[in-house]
Amino acid sequence: MDETERNYHYNVMRRAIDRIDAQGGACLTLEELSNEMQMSPAHFQRLFSRWAGVSPKRYQQYLALGHAKALLRERFTTLEAAAGAGLSGGGRLHDLFLRWEAMSPGTFAQKGAGLTIWYGWFPGPFGETLAMGTEKGLCGLAFTEETGPEAGFEDMRARWPAARFVEAPERLEPAVSAAFRQSGEARLHLIGAPFQIKVWEALLSVPSGQVTTYSEIAQAIGHPKAVRAVGTAVGRNPISFLIPCHRALRKSGGLGGYHWGLPVKRAILAWEAARADAAEATAP
Repeated sequence: MDETERNYHYNVMRRAIDRIDAQGGACLTLEELSNEMQMSPAHFQRLFSRWAGVSPKRYQQYLALGHAKALLRERFTTLEAAAGAGLSGGGRLHDLFLRWEAMSPGTFAQKGAGLTIWYGWFPGPFGETLAMGTEKGLCGLAFTEETGPEAGFEDMRARWPAARFVEAPERLEPAVSAAFRQSGEARLHLIGAPFQIKVWEALLSVPSGQVTTYSEIAQAIGHPKAVRAVGTAVGRNPISFLIPCHRALRKSGGLGGYHWGLPVKRAILAWEAARADAAEATAP
């Protein structure tokens, strides 16, 4: 399935998710959902399962309001254990090999002065995606289905206002393709303040299909009382999905915020959990 098709599938799924949410927790039948999408039940089931990896009925369970709490009970992971298992930014995260380099604090303080940032728009599994990068790797990945493309671009550009921005999707396509396929290599260039980079490095240690909490991140980076500051840094993560800020939840099990919209966060968490379960079910 190519990325244009994935983008189309997500837009259909987004409408379906909105319809599921409107039920207030009641499960919809395949026939009800397919009628809402103006598709035959067989076609909708096939389309949905190709995107999510599971049936619409199963996916609704992942989208349930209590799913975040269930993730904390069943798939909570300590960052120390994850890092010890080699699941850090320098190791293999599923089939995707991430290598990353952080910008120096002095360069960050210059707000990107002297830096050329390439950008381009790509279809992706969670809708239209804005990618940005430097010669060292991807520095931005934004999902703009909720914000709109213009607002999404301005949001990202304002992070490094003194940088030079050049539209050059061809320079970014290999890394973006690897990221969405979850195979190959994607190099990241982390552009942020030192505290932010510590938080983002901790997020890179959270395996796909599992979650952590803001308080655990604060503990992991040596600032146990800085939970609010950690939450802010999580929200300012510029490389969505690859630096998995969507895996950070409140200690209560609440989703917390998500810079690109809570519907996207819920969709990503459910998508990852569904695929993790499918992988476990087929493992020898």
